[in-house]
Amino acid sequence: MTVRFLVSGAVQGVGFRYFVARRAGQLGLAGWAENLSDGRVEVVARGPKEAMDTLETDLRHGPRHARVTDLTREEVSDELVVSNMFTVR
Repeated sequence: MTVRFLVSGAVQGVGFRYFVARRAGQLGLAGWAENLSDGRVEVVARGPKEAMDTLETDLRHGPRHARVTDLTREEVSDELVVSNMFTVR
């Protein structure tokens, strides 16, 4: 499955994308994490449902200096993720 998460709060400038990349690598997920111009972080990940649920829990907490205030999750087309790696954009 492929999921798009949008994470709001104090999530830019605190290492959030790199935190996500490390965790996604541990979970065997492919995809990316990217800062958006509105201050949110977009995470698109492909992998098994159990790994997505674990990633969602981790995204709700983030790294130590992050403060997550909102998170949305939606399933998207598997075709969005063409690589087998997880990258930071």
